[in-house]
Amino acid sequence: MTGTLEQLIEDVTRGNVTEVKVVLATVVMALAVYQLLLAAVGYRRLRVPFLASAPALWAHRASGDTIALLTVVVALMCVGYYGFDFGDDGGTHAVVAVGLLGVLAAKVLAVRAGGRLGRLLPLLGVSLLVLIGVTWWTSAGGFLGVA
Repeated sequence: MTGTLEQLIEDVTRGNVTEVKVVLATVVMALAVYQLLLAAVGYRRLRVPFLASAPALWAHRASGDTIALLTVVVALMCVGYYGFDFGDDGGTHAVVAVGLLGVLAAKVLAVRAGGRLGRLLPLLGVSLLVLIGVTWWTSAGGFLGVA
């Protein structure tokens, strides 16, 4: 089964698994920063003349869905193709990435459940931004030569 999944990932990326993963992870990172700005506008912490609170929150939700989907795709690519690598620097990346997926699941749960869990959304959002940044830094950052 693993060989089949590896081959599927190889075929879909046309042999450029690392490059595709880096591009997708970089898009996730850029969208995460965009998310922070949208949340700041949506919760009226940042005022800009061209964007009101309600549209900012709508865009925040829509881009959050995109981030969640891309994060899961990148995670599946990583585990399906590279497996869990806990040696050298891979351990930090793997542990932080698992934490990222856990916080992502918690945020989705808090959004869907609402109520008192809604109070956790700012903390979960900032945690996601930090974990996305560290995950990106420990993989794509090194590949791009910025880490």
